[in-house]
Amino acid sequence: MGAALRWTTGPYHVLHVALCFGLAAATFIQSIGHISGGHINPAVTFAYLIGSQMSFFRAFFYIFAQCLGAVAGAAVLYGVTPGNMRGNMAMNMLQPGMSLGMATTVEVFLTMQLVVCVFAVTDERRNGRLGSAALSIGFSVTVGHLMGMYYTGAGMNPARSFAPAVLFRNFINHWVYWVGPMIGGAMGAIFYDFILFPRMRGLSERLATLKGSRLPESETQQETRVEPIELKTQSL
Repeated sequence: MGAALRWTTGPYHVLHVALCFGLAAATFIQSIGHISGGHINPAVTFAYLIGSQMSFFRAFFYIFAQCLGAVAGAAVLYGVTPGNMRGNMAMNMLQPGMSLGMATTVEVFLTMQLVVCVFAVTDERRNGRLGSAALSIGFSVTVGHLMGMYYTGAGMNPARSFAPAVLFRNFINHWVYWVGPMIGGAMGAIFYDFILFPRMRGLSERLATLKGSRLPESETQQETRVEPIELKTQSL
């Protein structure tokens, strides 16, 4: 958010902002992926829930923590930024001419491409996992911002949109930045886990994972490995 503030007059540097968001996401995922999974995005957490890869209980607290962390971070940024430079703290807003339906559709597909990337590069079933999963996800975030900033500001992450809205108590059209990413996350999970690379698990296994009475497939395989895999979570 700090990179998206307007410190100078003139054209908006979309590439600068997009790279900062992408590199920040990649850095956090690489740093904390082995601890919590490094979701940092309610839409990604919701996608894992739809894919029956984490429990309802854990998903609820992940999303709560993500929103709380976003508000705390935005509050710190607000406090250290001079009053004449704060503006609306890079609040996501629809660009002129964008209808609610158009904006929601853009958010759906921006988030869907992110979730498909997340699922693909962290899939424990891949043979020869080359490169950095965190960096690939960061590039996906960057691509989304390079396109989406011209339309909706590129929400993609409901927690990121939620924080400045809370600070300024401005929730006009805010639902777009929850509904769009959540639908996109669900579509990405279904597209990858049920169409592109289906997971052969029965309904009872999926329900057990959602209830937290069974470890996700990724966790049972991880127990026999030494290296951690980012973006995976345990169920409670």
